Amino acid sequence: MDDEQPQTGMSGSLSVVRAVVVLAVFVAAVALLVDVGTRPSVSSLPGAVATTVPTTTPTTAGAGASSTTTTAAHSSTTTTAAHGGHGHKGSKSTTTTTTIAPGSVSVVVANATSVNGLAAHYTTVIGAGGWKMGTPIDAATTEATSAVYYASGFQEPAASIATTIGVKPTQVLPLTTATPVSGVTGVDVVVVIGADLASTTTTTT
Repeated sequence: MDDEQPQTGMSGSLSVVRAVVVLAVFVAAVALLVDVGTRPSVSSLPGAVATTVPTTTPTTAGAGASSTTTTAAHSSTTTTAAHGGHGHKGSKSTTTTTTIAPGSVSVVVANATSVNGLAAHYTTVIGAGGWKMGTPIDAATTEATSAVYYASGFQEPAASIATTIGVKPTQVLPLTTATPVSGVTGVDVVVVIGADLASTTTTTT
């Protein structure tokens, strides 16, 4: 009878350890369920990013044994594109004007009169404004009225040159095959000096 008593004591001790382990696991499971059930929901607000870090719940069982339960939490991310400028408060309306640099505009002056030296004279006058002047030439025909012809995109420089030499705005015209000047392919602005300017100009030869 004395030999059987230690076995009974050991069996009882194992039962206690097993009961403690089961109880610990049960408590951990309940704690996990309560944590999940009471966890606040993440509200997705415009422009906000909500992130939940995974939680780790360690539980210690009896007789030096330990158990760790890790729960992977879900993360919610909301990205809202912000709209710039609310209403018209503080807003400004701006107008951008692009001016072509005179040095990048090629100009040729043609003499459409019988007066010698007009093309050279006006080449000097116009060149003072910084324009890229070509060699003075003679027009194919004589013209009573002076005009400034411009290639596509060069109306603004043409108007400025016309103002400089006294040509009327109505005589600032597109450069076409009807222009009374030949050999000006690739030139941005062609100035044709007519009889009207010849009568008011003093030139030296």
